[in-house]
Amino acid sequence: MTIKSSPVLAIGASGKFGGLVIPELVKRGATVRGLIRDRTKADAVRRHGAAEVVVGDLSDRESLNQALVGVESVFYLAPAFLPHEAAVGTGLVEAAVQAGVRRFVFSSVIHPVLSALQNHAQKGPVEEAVLTSGMEYTFLHPTVFFQNFSSSWPQIAETGVLAEPWSIDNRFSRVDYRDVCEVAAIALTEDRLLYGTFELCAEGHLDRNDVAALIGQVLGRPVKAVRIDPEMAAAGAGPGAAMLGTMFNWYDQRGLLGSALTLRAILGREPRTLRTFFEELNAAFDPVRA
Repeated sequence: MTIKSSPVLAIGASGKFGGLVIPELVKRGATVRGLIRDRTKADAVRRHGAAEVVVGDLSDRESLNQALVGVESVFYLAPAFLPHEAAVGTGLVEAAVQAGVRRFVFSSVIHPVLSALQNHAQKGPVEEAVLTSGMEYTFLHPTVFFQNFSSSWPQIAETGVLAEPWSIDNRFSRVDYRDVCEVAAIALTEDRLLYGTFELCAEGHLDRNDVAALIGQVLGRPVKAVRIDPEMAAAGAGPGAAMLGTMFNWYDQRGLLGSALTLRAILGREPRTLRTFFEELNAAFDPVRA
């Protein structure tokens, strides 16, 4: 069965990650209602393909209730390092149940059982709330996003240095969040992913030297891999500094690994590659630099 008759509520529709699900849903004939906090971003969300835009806040139950009116399915990606994320997420699940939502697709995180990482462990109570809600569900467990390189790309291209606040030698799986959003759109508009939990990774387990080499191939010149002190990097992060610092220190001791098998099987094609993503960034940056 395909869900098309009522709008899909895309939470965080104006975000640089959550907003990527909108065009994937529209491709599949879904009507999208975007939930945003900043009303000035409404036009941009509509340009992405949302038919409706509502302004609200995840911590404001009344605005959530309004956003959920007439909705049968929800896509949820929590804002990064959201304070009280578990409570906010379980509150959203409760509101969705009361509104009569039938299907809930949660973009969680790879290995949410990692209790040492608060940004992972906070997803567990939300998943449990969904599991006990009676709603149809799909859990997506993506690894580190390719898109995290976007903000640092101009500096990398200018300096020839790839600097991150953890060990150069630890290996990570990564994924293009556009591929994750394609899986989310399938889960929201088809039945084949119902009641599944899916680890989502692109191919490759790369350390920073490997990533720097890829960037060097794209730029046509050497790129050096550098380690930044994790505590210093987290110090300027405001309210999220403690959680970010814990994550950086954990990454400094261990990597974060998964398999590309599931993503490849769901998409029916090879996942996007990190090199291709870097080529896209370079093509977008070159006109600006020129």
